[in-house]
Amino acid sequence: MGLVLLFLSGALLCNAIPHLTSGLSGDPFPSPFATPRGVGDSSPLVNFLWGSANLFLGAGLMIAWLPASGFMAGLAAAAIGWLALGLYLSLHFGKVRRHRQSVIKHPE
Repeated sequence: MGLVLLFLSGALLCNAIPHLTSGLSGDPFPSPFATPRGVGDSSPLVNFLWGSANLFLGAGLMIAWLPASGFMAGLAAAAIGWLALGLYLSLHFGKVRRHRQSVIKHPE
């Protein structure tokens, strides 16, 4: 169970970065609270709060479960979670941005 939670920790820590970056720079960015979910933009404040929640929860899981799971195995689980979510999000948001650019260039 600890390795699964460390995998989740890595995913949460990875997900915190784009939301905190967007929120702190004042840029809108897609979030789970937007319409449509994960595609529409949320305000910088929502992104800052969502990124902060991801950061605190991810760090909390890391602190709680890393010592109990074995350091190297725990770090590996967190790194795999980080990479898995990072790969998924880079592909997802790449599609979202390409779609937005095509709509801007060729409005219907």
